Amino acid sequence: MKNHIVCLSTTNYHPLPTRKQNVMSRLRNSEVLYFDPPVSVIAPLKDKKAAAYIGKYKEPGEAVEGHENITVYALPPVLPFFNKFRWVNRLNQKRQAKFVRQKMREHGFGEETVLWCYSPSSCDIVPHLPHAKLVYDCVDRHSAYKGHITPAVVDQMERDLAGPADQVFATAVGLAETLGTVNQTTKMIPNGAAYEIFSRVQTEKDSLPCPDDMIDLPHPVFGFVGMLQECIDYDLLETLARERPDATVFLIGRELPGVDLTRLRQYPNVVIHGLVPQPELPAYLAQMDVCLNVFRAGALSRDVSPLKFYEYLATGKPVVSTREPLQVEEFADVVYIARTPEEFLPLCDAAAAENDPDKMHKRLAYGQSCSWSERVRQMEGVLYKKGVLHES
Repeated sequence: MKNHIVCLSTTNYHPLPTRKQNVMSRLRNSEVLYFDPPVSVIAPLKDKKAAAYIGKYKEPGEAVEGHENITVYALPPVLPFFNKFRWVNRLNQKRQAKFVRQKMREHGFGEETVLWCYSPSSCDIVPHLPHAKLVYDCVDRHSAYKGHITPAVVDQMERDLAGPADQVFATAVGLAETLGTVNQTTKMIPNGAAYEIFSRVQTEKDSLPCPDDMIDLPHPVFGFVGMLQECIDYDLLETLARERPDATVFLIGRELPGVDLTRLRQYPNVVIHGLVPQPELPAYLAQMDVCLNVFRAGALSRDVSPLKFYEYLATGKPVVSTREPLQVEEFADVVYIARTPEEFLPLCDAAAAENDPDKMHKRLAYGQSCSWSERVRQMEGVLYKKGVLHES
């Protein structure tokens, strides 16, 4: 009998694979109903792209190519300010539950279902959904986000979700320590990398084509791959562009609302590329001399577990990182860690000049040990032992 899993995600299944998609697509012996996070009814006022998503919940579920055991649904839109006022969240989740229950019935999901949640707001949907087990996988310090939230409300919702969970996972030490006081099952399992994809930078380096928009770029190329969000240290990127005008700073990722890259765009050696589908990323990373993992100090950055960092390791390329997130210290023997802003430029120069095959191979080994396949096997081991999931 297959495990029936309802995944209430904080990230749309498409187009960018994050922890949620990587975990769900690797769980064995499971059928998954994956629910994209809902948009607010007022979201189109701030983001025109959101308008197209408002009515998407009326569309049929989407089977995932290559993972036919996963069906993706959009949730109905919700009232705003649910992270400020608990009563709003309760209203939203009650409506969401009606929709989720309908899809569960259509797929034959019942009382044996495992609820797998990623957002504190899911605490108020749990009582309305039939389920046998509850998993909370915490990937961020949710109350540290900016916007229309009240941190105390978000923290209380998280406690209400984590407390009764049969298993809690956390991606960082700080998150695990906090949740461990609420639920003793809490286990830290960091994010990982699709090693089979990113290791191609080394295994296929002579055959990967140079992308058209990277031809004839001045080297060294300092590359960043990931969401261009508020917690990134753009001051360091600007310093690098200004002080190393003969180098290229190449940024791959989507610019999130609230982020202003006007200052960076004034530098002719800065390229803000936009999104690149994951299968195409190795070709871009192969042209980079140094990979950048730069976060501004803060509660959110300290406890984040950036996918990009593990993906960088899987390429074998030199990596320059800020001291946050704290997990980078585990790899200090092969990663250039700028513990102060003053150390950043010299370390970028040192990384660009590196010619050390031993370090390259050790980064690859680290990347392989941090692969998603390994991370999910760790999670499954915990869940099998406790009877939350069954192997067959």
